[in-house]
Amino acid sequence: MDVMSPAPVATAPPRQTRPLLRWSLHASWVLVLALATEFRVGRFGFHPSDQGFILAQAWRVLHGEVPHADIISARPLGSAVLHVADYALPMPLFFGSGFLAMIELVVATIAFATLVTRRRVLEWGPGLTALVAAASLLNLNAFPLMAWHTVDGIFLTACGAWALDAGLRGGHVFARRGGLVLLGCAVLVKQSFAPAAVIGLGWLLLHPATRTGTRRAVRLVLDLLALGAPGMAYVAWVSLGGGFTEMVGQLTGGLPAYGERLLGLWLDDPEVLTRPPVRELGFFAAIAVVLLAVRLPGDRLGAAGRVASWVLVLAGATAVVWTVVDGRLTGSTRWADVLWWIVAVSVPVHAAVRRQVPWAGLLVLATGFMTSLSWGNDTPTLLCGTLALTTLLLLGQLVPARPRPSRHSAVTATAGLLAVAVCGWVVVARHDQAAYLDVSHDRLTEDLGAVTPAMAGIRTNPSTFAFVRQIRACLDRFPAARTAILPDSPFAYPAFGLRNPFPLEWPLPLEIVGDAPGRMLATADRLNREGGYLVLFQTDSYRMLATGGPVPESIPADTPVFDYLGLEKAIQARLTGRVVTCGSFVGKYAP
Repeated sequence: MDVMSPAPVATAPPRQTRPLLRWSLHASWVLVLALATEFRVGRFGFHPSDQGFILAQAWRVLHGEVPHADIISARPLGSAVLHVADYALPMPLFFGSGFLAMIELVVATIAFATLVTRRRVLEWGPGLTALVAAASLLNLNAFPLMAWHTVDGIFLTACGAWALDAGLRGGHVFARRGGLVLLGCAVLVKQSFAPAAVIGLGWLLLHPATRTGTRRAVRLVLDLLALGAPGMAYVAWVSLGGGFTEMVGQLTGGLPAYGERLLGLWLDDPEVLTRPPVRELGFFAAIAVVLLAVRLPGDRLGAAGRVASWVLVLAGATAVVWTVVDGRLTGSTRWADVLWWIVAVSVPVHAAVRRQVPWAGLLVLATGFMTSLSWGNDTPTLLCGTLALTTLLLLGQLVPARPRPSRHSAVTATAGLLAVAVCGWVVVARHDQAAYLDVSHDRLTEDLGAVTPAMAGIRTNPSTFAFVRQIRACLDRFPAARTAILPDSPFAYPAFGLRNPFPLEWPLPLEIVGDAPGRMLATADRLNREGGYLVLFQTDSYRMLATGGPVPESIPADTPVFDYLGLEKAIQARLTGRVVTCGSFVGKYAP
């Protein structure tokens, strides 16, 4: 018995011709969609805080710094390692990083769709391909296109499962072990993706391909080594760099996340079940119960049963679409949570009708839960397109097979292209209305490429532009071998090629784990001894930039600095360098 859902019963697939051409066509639409999305959506709007966070950590890794020993992090720094690749792209750094992030989202959507449909990508027609492209855009929704550990976790989980499934089904050792390596890597981008490795292990042990043949024990040991290799390599790297103890303290010292808001969507306020978009969950559940009653007898209900099945599936699809409409691509509506629960209803209904568990649906559910384990975005929003598509695909597998499906290819292709157009329009409109931590599209009038080539093409509001320009001016006025901008400007290190002497890029309260305060202050003492530093302190909250508030051209030297827990003020008082002012910054400078 296969541990994944079987392929839908249909006519034999057409003989594949010119597979290289078909692969090229699929690769082309992925690249075109990612580039178009970055060009029209991703590059509009910028904020100096988290839009450079992962790139700043990758910049440090690129220069030989060791995670946890040199870089304090509440998460494993697998994303920093992965996004070293962003620096190799032949395009401006921040534009290219967003382009690569969209490629990750699209490929992850393809991987999940392949697993749910049990159809190879080369067997896809234009209709399914277009639906996957539309789901990719919904997965982005209102999120900014940037390097981010949650995007990496989804990508590695989806591609790891895709490769593992292909390897197990086809007997391809390289694909199987490559998939296990990717699932092992998912753990290293964020602790919440640790279940990905557990899923890979269970999948491996339960699959019939691993329980037959000769030398099973040897194959299993090698497979387990592939799964554990990324983790072992990471621990060895950190340990050789002298950071093992610090790693344990940092990775276990953060605030845990349990996914309680997702799992308890309506428990705090049951009346939410009567309000959009959560009310669509009730509609879908009622439709699913009736569909189950109609489909359980099989074909014994005759034509009436087949017609009723199609009507109910279309009604269920309407509930899914209406959830997206009511959600308005806004995280506060919890529309992604509703889609997650809709998939949770679809899986048992599919299992009861088909007499086999849809393991791919359970994988999507598990990935959605892992995605929701977050401090700031505790909802599976980055998977909402996949959640919607998974539901539609599971529903589609419950209706009787259509005769002569080729007659409907034009209809499905048209529907898919319409879905791409609508989803694209909605995503563009949502981002134009208010870019992530920035203003509306018509007010994004400044190109940050005028300040640094690494940010060419990135558009922002005049206030954020002035803020970034002032950093450039400060660096020119006060050159130093080591420069820090505290607390909310991690983007500056990769954007201007700076070496941050402190072990934290972005000292948010939740990021200050382990012995971070002591190490930050100890770094200030070392700078006092060695000299050759510039430490700039922001005097306004980063929220001000997000609204396009005024950025002063000059301030008094005694202007209070902005901080979270008093750490920045303590560092400012500790440093003995000359007090300087530059634009809206105050700082300490020792040439």
